[in-house]
Amino acid sequence: MTEKTALVIGEISKPRFEFRTFGQDFSEASKRMARLSQPVLEKVWERQSAEIYIMSRTNDVNNTKIRDGKMDIKTYVQTVDGLEQWNPLMKGEFPMSRAQLEAEVFPAFQVEMPQLTQDELTLDEFLALIDAHPDLQAVRVHKQRFGYMVNNTICEVANVLINGAKLVSINSESTEVADILKTVDDVRLSGVENINYLQAIKRVIGMINKPLAN
Repeated sequence: MTEKTALVIGEISKPRFEFRTFGQDFSEASKRMARLSQPVLEKVWERQSAEIYIMSRTNDVNNTKIRDGKMDIKTYVQTVDGLEQWNPLMKGEFPMSRAQLEAEVFPAFQVEMPQLTQDELTLDEFLALIDAHPDLQAVRVHKQRFGYMVNNTICEVANVLINGAKLVSINSESTEVADILKTVDDVRLSGVENINYLQAIKRVIGMINKPLAN
């Protein structure tokens, strides 16, 4: 039997699987998650961040977000027992070179690439390009996240503002599928749709015509 490696919130591990859902009210599941949680570091009790996600009408497999002037792109790998696995695809920061934008960023959006004439772009210049593109949209997301640890899975409950629209998200992630499934069952979310950030944002802004979990 392979020995499990303990996960630590905020630390990088091998690629994790994830259950996440979005809706208006997960108060009962949130209470159970808090009560079932083992102690966690004070720095993850509550965290806030302001991020920009880049939505593409033609892409559902690469997740691009910008925080503190740095870009992070993750790519979908596989689904196992209803849980999604994502891997890092690219990291960069602004100002960003034309070479990186052409080779890594715009190909991840799976859209026609605009003509770039500058050797590097600032964040504002990049966002202006996104705003002008018919298939791309920058979406501002604010997160207030409360961290927990249940069944050795990294968990959180988050108040999320998507262009000002308030949602609640709850999730469990781990390298071990069985541990996530047990956590989902323990907090009584079995049968609730697994919705990643790409899906949730697209549903809020109207790129996908589907409801959230509640």
